[in-house]
Amino acid sequence: MRSRKSLPETQTLQQSFVWGDPGLVAGVDEAGRGPLAGPVVAAAVILDETQPIVGLNDSKKLSAVRRDRLFDEIRARALCCSVAMASVEEIDRLNILQATMLAMRRAVDGLRLKPRLVLVDGNRLPVLDVRAEAIVQGDAKVQAISAASILAKVTRDRGLDELHERYPHYGFDQHKGYGTAHHLEALRRWGPCPAHRRSFAPVAEAVRRAADAATSPA
Repeated sequence: MRSRKSLPETQTLQQSFVWGDPGLVAGVDEAGRGPLAGPVVAAAVILDETQPIVGLNDSKKLSAVRRDRLFDEIRARALCCSVAMASVEEIDRLNILQATMLAMRRAVDGLRLKPRLVLVDGNRLPVLDVRAEAIVQGDAKVQAISAASILAKVTRDRGLDELHERYPHYGFDQHKGYGTAHHLEALRRWGPCPAHRRSFAPVAEAVRRAADAATSPA
């Protein structure tokens, strides 16, 4: 049997397992792979079948108000949940895919209860010490993954709101770090802040422009 250290950070093939096995099932999802700034956040949730939560869905299909309400309900009624992240520095060092897998693994490792099976949204799996299955569009198909998507997105959005208080001219409270026209214009005008991902092309270009401006003759 291969050691954990010899395994790749991601596994690209979807795996099949026996769904009838007893034991706890955790759903895992992430938020923040695409933005130009801020961490990538992952969540893992084990729901309590005796306390169903009405209205769980892909977080992107819910209003902000509905997500906030479900966020509190999930935290109150789930058997256990865990939220983790990979920092901007880790994203730039590892690349966004590997940083996402790292955040997911941290979320699963942070669960108070150990699941027997982990269901991950998407088509790639982090390296885990439990059985796992990747489910494409799982955030719309599996309630535990839907719950994880809500926890991850609300946590990240709140973090970007806090970031806005430190760097208000970028508009993080509105675009949450995504490359909107307003955000790109702010990057051109102000250059990147410490929360920007320098491995992402628009930010790298802003860094080059700032360096050129600093070295050009007056």
